[in-house]
Amino acid sequence: MNAQQTISAGKAPRSKPSRPRVLHPVRDLLLWRVPLGLVSVLFVGVLTYLATRILPGDAAQAVLGQYATPDAVAALREKLGLNQGLLPGLFSWFGDFVSGQYGDSLAARVPVTDVVIPRLQNSAVLVIIVALTSTLIGIVGGVIAAHRRDGLFDDTASIIALVVSALPEFVVGVFVIFIFSVGILDWFPAVSIISPEERIWDQPVKLVLPVLTLVIVTTPYMFRMVRAAMIEALTSDYAEVAQLKGASSGRLLFRHALPNAVAPAVQVFGLNLLYLAGGIVLVETVFQYPGIGLALAGAVQTRDVPVLQFIVVLLAIFYVGLNILTDLFVLLSTPRRRAPR
Repeated sequence: MNAQQTISAGKAPRSKPSRPRVLHPVRDLLLWRVPLGLVSVLFVGVLTYLATRILPGDAAQAVLGQYATPDAVAALREKLGLNQGLLPGLFSWFGDFVSGQYGDSLAARVPVTDVVIPRLQNSAVLVIIVALTSTLIGIVGGVIAAHRRDGLFDDTASIIALVVSALPEFVVGVFVIFIFSVGILDWFPAVSIISPEERIWDQPVKLVLPVLTLVIVTTPYMFRMVRAAMIEALTSDYAEVAQLKGASSGRLLFRHALPNAVAPAVQVFGLNLLYLAGGIVLVETVFQYPGIGLALAGAVQTRDVPVLQFIVVLLAIFYVGLNILTDLFVLLSTPRRRAPR
């Protein structure tokens, strides 16, 4: 029976089965996380604006002081958009921010970017040095501790990491200042004050104590995660097979176990960067380090609304972008997860 006879008999020809949708983890991650990240930044911006509007007291009066004339207060309120309603003021501020008009610092009387960008550079130097140093120490220490599991080094390092991870940043900073600056030793300056025209790399000696404090605080997380991942890899079936085949200790550690600890290490590296973006506020305040954290604390204290809004939104963008990049690198470092299926 041919096709025409089949159709005439009331039987439709069989259609080809549809091909299943191929999942691309990287593409699907970006298509989902990027729009969600933009929404998150927008939400943070709205909350930041509303928070600066509903704070008790008049921001213009707080900036100018109690002896300011009513005309000066009214002019500043108009400049800040405080004389507008919440929604009109929000849309006006959002439009200015998107177009790159961030306003002027109320305390420094200069554009916001002139205040924040130099501080951002100083903080970036601090964060990069701390992140790289703590990652290197944590990975090396985690590998050695896993290789000598339940030995003296493993027990000692694990106890130290547990104790240090329970200490707040400012407590570690005070101990570091006491030991290396004003108490036992006199090796480094206790504060990192520099002139506005300088950058922190012009006086690297003032980087030592802030870097040391943050390295002490962040290294235990990397150490504990790498140690746990290495122990799990060393006790796995493929590690036992490699040992039966005569693999040396070095080959077993660095060829078989360490690659499987990369994904957890990347996650902790990203988490440490996220922590540093917020945790440096306390450390920079303790050491008077000229970074974005100290600028944020100063903006809150002086009610410098444009600087406060700009820094908070900038940190939100950093948080969201780093979260996406961290998840992307974890995905790329895991062959089973990154392959289309």
